[in-house]
Amino acid sequence: MSTWPRTTTTTHAGPLLLPTLCVVVMTVSVLQTMVVPIIGTIGQQLDVSTTAAGWVLTANLLAAVVATPVIGRLADLHGKRQVLLSVLALVLIGSLIAAATDSLALLLAGRVLQGVSYALFPISLALLRDEMPRTKLVGSMAVVSGTLSVGAGLGLILTGVLTSDGADYHRVFWLTVAILAVAILLCWVAVPARPRVEGGRVDWLGAFLLGTALVLLFLALTQGRTWGWVSVPTLGCAVGGFFVLTVWWVSQNRIAVPLVAPRMLTHGPLLATNIATLFVGIAMFLNFLACSYFVQTPSEIAGYGFSADVLSASLVYLLPGAALGALTSLIAGRLINRFGARAVLIGGSGLGTAGFVFFALARDSTWQVITASAAVSVFVSLAFAAVPNLLMAEVSASDTGVANSVNSIVRTVGTSIASAVLTTMLATYTIAGTSIPQEVVYTVAFVFGAVSCVIVTLSTIGATRM
Repeated sequence: MSTWPRTTTTTHAGPLLLPTLCVVVMTVSVLQTMVVPIIGTIGQQLDVSTTAAGWVLTANLLAAVVATPVIGRLADLHGKRQVLLSVLALVLIGSLIAAATDSLALLLAGRVLQGVSYALFPISLALLRDEMPRTKLVGSMAVVSGTLSVGAGLGLILTGVLTSDGADYHRVFWLTVAILAVAILLCWVAVPARPRVEGGRVDWLGAFLLGTALVLLFLALTQGRTWGWVSVPTLGCAVGGFFVLTVWWVSQNRIAVPLVAPRMLTHGPLLATNIATLFVGIAMFLNFLACSYFVQTPSEIAGYGFSADVLSASLVYLLPGAALGALTSLIAGRLINRFGARAVLIGGSGLGTAGFVFFALARDSTWQVITASAAVSVFVSLAFAAVPNLLMAEVSASDTGVANSVNSIVRTVGTSIASAVLTTMLATYTIAGTSIPQEVVYTVAFVFGAVSCVIVTLSTIGATRM
């Protein structure tokens, strides 16, 4: 096992730093999930098709995958406080645009700016590494990382509360404006300014190639159902993305200071951790989306489901898991200190497997759905707490931002895969004469979630032998 690289400073963080970074990271995940339940509402209220409204999600993801590795590198080079505040300002501007406009084009522009928020998570972890004393670092990272999972559930819950009975979707974006204003104020006060300590530059050609490759691949993944999975646009984007990614890989191996060191993608423990993260992302989104869709299914027509509205789905079925995930993040650091990050991740994935298996076999009662979803939520919180510790044990402090940025992109790929697979299955396999999915789709989805958790376990075990 690699030894933990030393932090670059001997300073001690102020009492507001940890809660401030929790607010920042929670904002990231709230922005990611809050629009998922209201895509149809946005389409109706802007008088555009659901397909067009779906770009509210796609534009956000495309901006995230392009900006995250570059911003992570900029934070390593030019100071984390300055970059953190700059990103928050851009996201605030995007939120204001989204909240104030009735134009789809401007809403998409706002969502592009909001997509830059994905970089806030790796920057926050890098800040903890710089500022926290060694004795508090593991616990602090567990709390902040666990907040990412909690915020994802909270985003769905807040959306349900704010848009119940078809209320104006703009409320959701105004809420994010308020949250971001608080986050900026807290960061201005709590995050210390440090002199630049790292030399180097940004590999802009590498950034362009990586961004282009990821955009093409994400277009194929997110638009495949709309365009057709074997259509020319989908296959063209997929083939083009892999080609540009190959060119990027070759270029990264030929320059002295690459955007992403090839070792971060090929080194055994790092590769295994990123594979585990991919399937954690899949499991997280399968849990949120499948649970939400399942309980909202009209039982009188489908013969399953609970006929819940968006508000009930959020408060009754998702809130318990989010609350339990929050509590888990508070004790995850102690578990990691006592048993190690790998053991915690393996144990958590076992719990997630059990939750999905239970979901697949028993979901006729409200308590069964809540129990299964909560078990998966606890797993996700434990995974988010463990993964950064596994990463940072393998990279130097100067590479912390970009290493976590790569990991964040991998997690985003996982959530996108889950969303694409689930929505395609829900739309394809429906009850005759209706648009309601067959119940077997949910069974398959939950089994897929269980398999994802098993892969997390196997990847983590494999990493210990590399």
